[in-house]
Amino acid sequence: MVILADNNYYSTTMKLYYILTAFLVVTIVNAQDKLPYQLYNPKGKKTTYKKLLKAAEGADVVLFGEHHDNSINHWLELELTKDLSEKKELIMGAEMVEADNQDELDQYLKGEIDQKAFDTVARLWNNHKTDYKPLVDFAKDNNIPFIATNIPRRYASMVYRKGFGVLDTLSVQEKEWIAPLPIAYDATLPGYVKMLEMMGGHGGENLPKAQAVKDATMGYFIAQNLQEGKVFVHYNGTYHSDNFEGINWYLKREKPGVKIITIAAVSQANVSKLEEEHLQKADFILVIDEDMTKTY
Repeated sequence: MVILADNNYYSTTMKLYYILTAFLVVTIVNAQDKLPYQLYNPKGKKTTYKKLLKAAEGADVVLFGEHHDNSINHWLELELTKDLSEKKELIMGAEMVEADNQDELDQYLKGEIDQKAFDTVARLWNNHKTDYKPLVDFAKDNNIPFIATNIPRRYASMVYRKGFGVLDTLSVQEKEWIAPLPIAYDATLPGYVKMLEMMGGHGGENLPKAQAVKDATMGYFIAQNLQEGKVFVHYNGTYHSDNFEGINWYLKREKPGVKIITIAAVSQANVSKLEEEHLQKADFILVIDEDMTKTY
């Protein structure tokens, strides 16, 4: 009986030892994890990719805000697009292709021109090959429409120099590549106010107007290409949709009942806690380690 008691004691002790050891190992491993990113909800509570995917599945539009040079941003954009395409039919669109290059984009999607020709005839961003070509090629390979949503940059530059009035001088054809005139504008929106503050007044009141005409045009072309039962996934600089403003504001003017999910991108030294300044910035806030590799 004594031996049996000793055996039971030994067995129980060893079980406790293994449980404690496993707990310590998990704790140490978790403490040493170097996570490149973390998703948060608007209140700063950690959330998951699974919840993001589920929310995107139920939306009409996903505004995926990015830092243009961030490799994690571009990877997650592609992964979300792939996974979402298995659940819903998609339409894709991006700030990074301008509306007057839609014909050239369509030619590429149909295989009528190759990448070299596309590079020649369209004004593609310098990082297109590394960061946006994978998205365009996914659309091409899966017969998904891809919409060039941004205003031609020369017109945004004209607004920066001379204000909205200069757009009235454009030809009928040129006006097809921008949001309908006159451009609605609220100078009191926090994003536009902050832009002026950040620039210390340089650029004057036309600076946020040049931003607004981009937002308005992207919102307009998203609205024009919505289809019932499909999700429009749009890739844009995070500033264009942060705080539910920018594209979001214009899109809701065009389609008041549209269901939009916004994703904001922020960089922090520590991804384990959302900094207070980023609270309520979007439906999902993507916090990326500030040391993450840049694509340019």
